[in-house]
Amino acid sequence: MKALWLQNNRLQLLSDVPVPEPPLGEALVRVVRAGICNTDLELLKGYYPYNGILGHEFVGVVERGAEELIGQRVVGEINAVCHQCRFCLSGQPTHCEHRTVLGIVNRQGAFADYLTLPIENLHRVPDSVATDAATFTEPLAAALEIQQQVAVSSSDRVLVVGDGKLGQLVAQTLALTGCDLLVVGRHQEKLDNLAARGIQTGLAEAVSDRSFDLSVECTGNEAGFAIARRALRSRGTLVLKSTYAGQLTFDASSLVVDEITLIGSRCGPFVPALELLATKQVDVEPLIHGRYRLNEGLAAFDRAQSRGVLKVLLEME
Repeated sequence: MKALWLQNNRLQLLSDVPVPEPPLGEALVRVVRAGICNTDLELLKGYYPYNGILGHEFVGVVERGAEELIGQRVVGEINAVCHQCRFCLSGQPTHCEHRTVLGIVNRQGAFADYLTLPIENLHRVPDSVATDAATFTEPLAAALEIQQQVAVSSSDRVLVVGDGKLGQLVAQTLALTGCDLLVVGRHQEKLDNLAARGIQTGLAEAVSDRSFDLSVECTGNEAGFAIARRALRSRGTLVLKSTYAGQLTFDASSLVVDEITLIGSRCGPFVPALELLATKQVDVEPLIHGRYRLNEGLAAFDRAQSRGVLKVLLEME
């Protein structure tokens, strides 16, 4: 099969990769669509020492291993877990001590013709959800994880820092709570996409210091963190939604003095994400800025790294 293979921070297109054989309890999935996300780009830069097939946002069709799903479109949770460690036994499987992670940690990813995942990780895509839209299930679930960790109400003043792929989804999901929401970024055309949905937007200068109950940092850079931090009132909550390729420095003493709650946020729930897509409560179509065939994968990565570009999709069909 064809696959985009990362080796020593170099990406290449291979055409002779063996089709994976699903072990017991896993399904063979033919990938039809996959999305390039910031984590893929950071892995390319060396964020984590991964070698193998990249990609974890996908829609596929089950071909073997799960009889009830054969021929069905599915999306898949990216953490494959052991069910035996303390985190699995306490209902926190995304932190499994022995997990593999699709296209990120010790498991071949989705930028290929086929992948394998545990059957329990797979979710059928509703007929009403287009394949392109379903590709956003994983990052949309990650956006929803914030509301699994923090209670957000209409009385809260909330700031989202970052207008990129994840920031767009975080903003749309938080807007559904009815909170007093402001999204700031550096790209007017991206902010306009949110403004069209009735979400208040602005540049960094629009942020008033110490005036927000919750801030969500979606940029993965030090400047974004600084904006999110200075925006918080005492006893506010700061959610870090992006991985950081470099070292982050900040004034830890101010976190203590202001009693700031700092939360890391990663993977989230797929079922409500699919429900939001099925009921069209979020709009992902404007976020798609490019479609490429798998054999054009290197060009797709170049496009995904271009300034101002949001989601780039790979088409395997």
